[in-house]
Amino acid sequence: MSGATGRDGWVLPALPYGVMALVVVFELATPTGFGLMPLMSLGPAFAGLVGTKRRTARIGALAVLLCLLLAASDGALGTRRVYIAVMSVIGVTAAGLLAVASRERRDAELASVRSIAEVAQRVLLRPVPRVAGELRVAVSYTSAVAQARIGGDLYEVVVADGSTRALIGDVQGKGLEAVETAALVLGAFREAAHDEPELAGLGRRLARSVDRELEGEKFVSALLVEVPAGGREVTFLNFGHPAPLIVRADGSTLFPEPPEYALPLGLSTVGGEQPDPYTVSFAPGDQILLYTDGVSEARDGAGDFYPLAERVALLKDPDAEAAIERLRTDLVDHATGPLHDDAAMLLLRHREA
Repeated sequence: MSGATGRDGWVLPALPYGVMALVVVFELATPTGFGLMPLMSLGPAFAGLVGTKRRTARIGALAVLLCLLLAASDGALGTRRVYIAVMSVIGVTAAGLLAVASRERRDAELASVRSIAEVAQRVLLRPVPRVAGELRVAVSYTSAVAQARIGGDLYEVVVADGSTRALIGDVQGKGLEAVETAALVLGAFREAAHDEPELAGLGRRLARSVDRELEGEKFVSALLVEVPAGGREVTFLNFGHPAPLIVRADGSTLFPEPPEYALPLGLSTVGGEQPDPYTVSFAPGDQILLYTDGVSEARDGAGDFYPLAERVALLKDPDAEAAIERLRTDLVDHATGPLHDDAAMLLLRHREA
């Protein structure tokens, strides 16, 4: 991949000069020429693919000069074929300049959109604290959309009244509507996490907020986590989300399932009960990986799912951020190409007492 990128880095800028050089060679091959002089216009045509208007105009002027020099070398100055060749070069150069101006305008618009997207990302998915109560925290987000920064996956970590509460979720659908729904869920969580004394109450409030705003068949799978100050246990509240991965200090693993799975947020009108919190021991040296189904359902070329439980050795790095980056890199390598779904991961490490 990098090799192809490197070749493109010099091939396209050199292409106009190479084409014009070939025309010169063929025209000089015989005293009367091959009649390829109009092809000199390919120089400024290719110049419009990359570079600036000034570069395109400079290559166009060089093409005109080469046409005149070739015509002078075989005594063809003033003939119709030379006029046609020069006019072809001038016309293609003018078209190239218009194309470059349009491309530069689109590039400026794209840069503006990317800038707005980066601001939206900082507002929607704010940087999580590296240390939160009893925890060290690291996060990873890989969008399935090329060059996109944000999508339908969401996460947040809040320290409230000494306890640490975390959320990870996955919005049904893609695009701007998914981003809008993610913003709704995050806003409700950030407010309720400070007000509700119990995780169950936080879940009910979050469900009401989402049910009130979502329309149609939209829904959000979500997993809420609470680690009390000084506690040796973690409480989960699961709204139809993949079970978390707990990695013990001794390297053993556990996917704690809820007693009974509940429907995702936004589907309470369909029926079903609110989820019940469930608690698992969480000692110093343990770590929890929260993730979306873009991780667990990532497939390789043979169609095999990503073996998350077999990759826990990648989380041994003492630096939490380095550990989750190693896992993200391995996930992308497993997929052998662009991910088919956004993939968010939130790593919570119990700090040593």
